[in-house]
Amino acid sequence: MTFWRKLVKFLLRIGQVLVILVSFGVTWSAARWITSAIYRIAEPPFSAYIIDLINVMLGVVISFLLVLLLSLLFRPHQLKTLNIIIDGIRRIAKGDFTVRIVGFERMREFETIVNSINEMAGALGQMETMRQDFISNVSHEIQSPLTSIRGFARALRRPDLSPEKRNHYLEIIESESRRLSQMSDNLLKLSSLEADRGSLQTNRFRLDRQLQHVVLACEPQWLAKNIQIQLEVSSLEVEGAEDLLSQVWMNLLHNSIKFTPEGGEIAVSLTSEADRAVVTVTDNGMGMSESERVHIFERFYKADKSRTRSSGGSGLGLSIVKKIVDIHEGEITVTSEPGKGSSFKVAIPFRWKP
Repeated sequence: MTFWRKLVKFLLRIGQVLVILVSFGVTWSAARWITSAIYRIAEPPFSAYIIDLINVMLGVVISFLLVLLLSLLFRPHQLKTLNIIIDGIRRIAKGDFTVRIVGFERMREFETIVNSINEMAGALGQMETMRQDFISNVSHEIQSPLTSIRGFARALRRPDLSPEKRNHYLEIIESESRRLSQMSDNLLKLSSLEADRGSLQTNRFRLDRQLQHVVLACEPQWLAKNIQIQLEVSSLEVEGAEDLLSQVWMNLLHNSIKFTPEGGEIAVSLTSEADRAVVTVTDNGMGMSESERVHIFERFYKADKSRTRSSGGSGLGLSIVKKIVDIHEGEITVTSEPGKGSSFKVAIPFRWKP
């Protein structure tokens, strides 16, 4: 199909060249006919060379007048065409991203412009949909803890409330406040990662030691659920943003601990693969279906909404993980089956500069 399309365009260009050549021939012939008619009435007092020069100049004038006449005839159609494009651009500027300009497939001079406008409208429409979904998700996530805080704060006004219930309500208010604060921090982190990559501070460090520190930092969480941690790491150095990569391993390990049952197992490994360091975090928790795996890196997505909510999550942890890995030009993949656990594999280049 592409070959025939190129062939048609090539033939059209040849046709345009032939039309131009024929037009020049016709206008020159007309000029010669006019001057010949004049010279039959009045004998010219100059040479044949001057006569031919006059014929050429007159032919150019006639060609110019013909082009001017044709442009005046086609001007309303050209203005109509431009007005369609301008109207589409104005609608896009006002926020109507459903604009699609059609009918320019055979107008080669406008086809590229129209296709670019349609592509821009489609991309802006997708961004607007993402923006609206983001606002909706943020509003929903904020509304839930605020409702809890407001309800338990109202309950604290009851004079007959026992000290035990009062302390329980205060703990809930404190927990929901922490969740709001964590959500705000995560949103700010995502915003800063997307806006300013060039200012990231990088250094060379031992990735195996960083993983050991992260596992030790999470010790209270996995000991509380009697989870067995298997750590197998090789001595490897990488170059990157050390604090951000620490956040990746912390989020992945917290996620595994959250969805691993009492007495479960989590394995953390570090190996090398070509020019990349590969970190794998595997658990034997509840797992995910294929439809859930497709969305786990989206903001505010929660595979198990009830459990994530009770654990204080906001659905932003894996979004931050994906963003940090992308910034380091790495790759993250996940394999999982319902009831058989999940395995997150992160590959980070040994050397990386923002």
